[in-house]
Amino acid sequence: MQQGPGIVTVRVEDMTCGHCAGTITKAIESSLQGAQVQADPATKLVSVRGADLATVKDLVAAAGYTPSEAPANA
Repeated sequence: MQQGPGIVTVRVEDMTCGHCAGTITKAIESSLQGAQVQADPATKLVSVRGADLATVKDLVAAAGYTPSEAPANA
């Protein structure tokens, strides 16, 4: 998923594997119907289409991970 209008990206330093990515993806998708999620443990970035930054950060935190704002060029 590319950066663009309607897509927010957060950095999740403690997302270290595919299981972590799956947990985060499931947490977001189950709370936000229609959201498109891409979680990449290699880059430690989670991108979501169909949500705002505050909501994504809250959902990542609720899943047990530590979100931070991603660099603008992420």
